Amino acid sequence: MDAIELLTHDHRMVEQLFRDYRGAASARQRRAVVETVIRELSKHAAVEELLVYPLARKVMADGQQEIDEQLAEHMGVKKTLLALDQLPTADRHSDTYPDGHRGGEGDEQVFERTDRLMDELQREVEEHVAEEEGLMFPKLRAALDQQTLDELADELKKAKIAAPSRPHPHAPDQPPALAMAAPVAGVYDRLRDRLQGRPRT
Repeated sequence: MDAIELLTHDHRMVEQLFRDYRGAASARQRRAVVETVIRELSKHAAVEELLVYPLARKVMADGQQEIDEQLAEHMGVKKTLLALDQLPTADRHSDTYPDGHRGGEGDEQVFERTDRLMDELQREVEEHVAEEEGLMFPKLRAALDQQTLDELADELKKAKIAAPSRPHPHAPDQPPALAMAAPVAGVYDRLRDRLQGRPRT
């Protein structure tokens, strides 16, 4: 897959995760899907901001305006992801939460809040995907040769390994500051993921 195909594949995977969330059989399964969505969208946004958007700014005729709009949409997605990430979560091996309390009335509110945030996130992602795939990606493909798109795909795959797995809406979203901040955030996120038993790639 070249870079555009790789990013489009990410979009299809996230769409499937939204379907998985709706079809999950238990609260624990739903939370596992939420954590996977957080990870995949955080990584996707980070590598786009680090590698794709700076290039698009340079090669697309309206690149400056287009990328400013994409970054604004990323910010909305990151804020929703952060709200999801900060919700209380059940321990994977029991019905007790990490802070020691057991499931009860308050959990109903958490479930409802999770549903609302996932609905909001899905709307934000669908709008963003429609704009990228309908407008930006065709312009980017027209502006770049196949070899560049193939090489960019290789760089995206490498960058994704070290990319942050959690949302950081207050972190820089453009190079060169992003290039310095993202690896540090990625290490910190992977440590938190390991300590909390979250799904990892």
